[in-house]
Amino acid sequence: MNGIPLQRLAYNPSMPPTIDFDTVRKIGLGLPGVEESTTYGSPALKVHGELLACIAINKSAEPGSLAVRIGFDRREELIEAAPDTYYLTGHYVNYPVVLVRLSQIHLDALQGLLRAAWRFVTAESLPEKHVGRKRPASRRGNRG
Repeated sequence: MNGIPLQRLAYNPSMPPTIDFDTVRKIGLGLPGVEESTTYGSPALKVHGELLACIAINKSAEPGSLAVRIGFDRREELIEAAPDTYYLTGHYVNYPVVLVRLSQIHLDALQGLLRAAWRFVTAESLPEKHVGRKRPASRRGNRG
């Protein structure tokens, strides 16, 4: 599961449920280029100006949920493996985001998820010259 052991995907009953956005912030700010920000007035973490994670504020999300940017395939894997921790609502279906019940996630899983989100966002936001893809020719032709 890309670095998150299956046994760590869900809440551990021996661990008190103390994970909140402050915990998310501390982990996220330890990743390169991550900054505190807001999105729609809600606390968020961004990397190079791109959303990494935020408090899920859409009315369809459960209170105490975090929205984390992640690829669609990975999102499906997470929800299948631990549906009590990871979920999705209709509002978020077309976005590369998974919703996380902070009261249910283990600290190790949150750390792994935020690292995976960082890799996803930074891979998407890198300029084309840095990922080895050739820029398509302009419709007006090349200018030299």
